[in-house]
Amino acid sequence: MKMRRGKSSVGTPSASGSKDEKAMPPASISPEPSVDSPGKMPQPEWAGGSGTETEPKPEEEKTEEGSKPSSGPAAGGGSSASLQEMRAELYRLVRETHKGKERSEVNLGHITKTQESINQNQKISPYYRSKLRSLYQSALSDAENEAELYRKSLEKITEIKNIRNEQRLQARSAGLHSDSDGPRKIMRRGVLMNMLQQTALTLPLWIGRTGEEKPPPLCGAVAAESSYISKPGDYIAARVRGSDGDENWILAEVISFNSGTNKYEVDDIDEEGKERHLLSRRRIVPLPLMKANPETNPEALFKKGNLVMALYPQTTCFYRALVERPPEGPIDDYSVLFEDNSYADGYSPALKVAQRYVVQVKEPRKR
Repeated sequence: MKMRRGKSSVGTPSASGSKDEKAMPPASISPEPSVDSPGKMPQPEWAGGSGTETEPKPEEEKTEEGSKPSSGPAAGGGSSASLQEMRAELYRLVRETHKGKERSEVNLGHITKTQESINQNQKISPYYRSKLRSLYQSALSDAENEAELYRKSLEKITEIKNIRNEQRLQARSAGLHSDSDGPRKIMRRGVLMNMLQQTALTLPLWIGRTGEEKPPPLCGAVAAESSYISKPGDYIAARVRGSDGDENWILAEVISFNSGTNKYEVDDIDEEGKERHLLSRRRIVPLPLMKANPETNPEALFKKGNLVMALYPQTTCFYRALVERPPEGPIDDYSVLFEDNSYADGYSPALKVAQRYVVQVKEPRKR
């Protein structure tokens, strides 16, 4: 099967022809911090670090009066200070999580040793019964505290990401790159694909506060509310008409939403320069904002046999597919079968697609 790397017609990834393989400028895709396991805290680029596990040093980023802020031209002094404080707070939360985990492991070791002593004696004395009860209560408390620290860390990461995204959008709206400057730098396709993969890997994992709490909209397969409006900077699946008249579901970024016309302005992320589309809400499908945990919330995932739209690997196009197997763990992908009439059974071999890029099928309105 020869796969087109750019946009192609809806329904099958093996359709003939070739489209533009050029990618958007790097500023349009922002790598996001890892949130699946904030236990390790290397300082990534989004946090202003080099990727090494070093404690934030606020004094290093201070600038002298009149100098240019180190966080970029779009960021004012207040934003820089706010981001720096958030990074320091995130680092503190992660350190606390490490310490809490160490305490929890020690307590679990005591439980194991106590249980071994009971097994050797083949009976449980009042002393061991009381000791086990106390140890289990401590273990439960440790687990609750650790979960709360993870939730706070995830919330802090989300705050940091939101501020970084706002700065990027402000820079763009301020015209830091003007159309008169000529074409912007084009990201190599391999770099673009890696960025999209990292964006999927670092999508926040939803962690409920209680076992009864239901995953919110746009968590995994949970659809957005009918009144939901995607925000500037959000990634979406967008149904656009190409120059050849074909309809394509592409990966795009929201630029704005006009409540008067009820239409979105979106940028195709896989185009040279700025190809912009004006689309109605029915041509938009928001992508998940959080990953669902298959171990705790399997109901928030598409089931085996469900018909979905999925981003075909190494492209920026969505195609119809059947779910062969949902994710088994928080960092696992869907296994899907893409519709492809070049195969006898009408489907491609199973391919992996991240939760971030699997959405409900949205059929075009019948005329």
